[in-house]
Amino acid sequence: MATVEEPRTHVRAEARYVRTAPRKAQLVAEQIRGRPVPEARTILAFMTRDAARDVEKVLSSAVSNAETNHGLVGDELYVSIATVGAGPTLKRWRARARGRVARIKKRTCHITIALALPDEQAIPEPRGSVVLQPEPVEEETPKPKRAPRKKAEEPKEEAKTEEKPKPARKRPTKPKATEPKAETKPKPKRTTTRKKKETEN
Repeated sequence: MATVEEPRTHVRAEARYVRTAPRKAQLVAEQIRGRPVPEARTILAFMTRDAARDVEKVLSSAVSNAETNHGLVGDELYVSIATVGAGPTLKRWRARARGRVARIKKRTCHITIALALPDEQAIPEPRGSVVLQPEPVEEETPKPKRAPRKKAEEPKEEAKTEEKPKPARKRPTKPKATEPKAETKPKPKRTTTRKKKETEN
């Protein structure tokens, strides 16, 4: 069932994993919150903070979304939302004296900027989008009861003839051939080749 969405009141743009500390970008975002787009651009152009360049890119992206997708005029909008959220922190280290290590935290942030028309007017739907309308509610008709399943017919019992077990076949055993025992010959006596020296008297 299709649901009717609430009218859109703002156009947003977001930059994720920006290599800037969240606190530094938050100080810049607070300066443009609630201001018209031309004034916000002027403030960011003259700010000396490095985070102002990142916030300015997100603001330009939000204006482009409003002009391209919704057919609005960027100078007629104002900054309704400008928030900065913390992203993941990259852990790095550097060598210090006496073989020690000092940790370096490289922080990232997510910058979100939303633009709206004055007096919170409804913003037209994006070009080429299909507007969903509520479907007429039909009365639910009771489902017909399902017919009971037919029992599967059991196969007729066939007369089974009792088979007599076959006697195990006995293999004829061959008589083992008796090998004649080899006659044990007496071991020859060991003769010494050394000649005994006759002792002279």
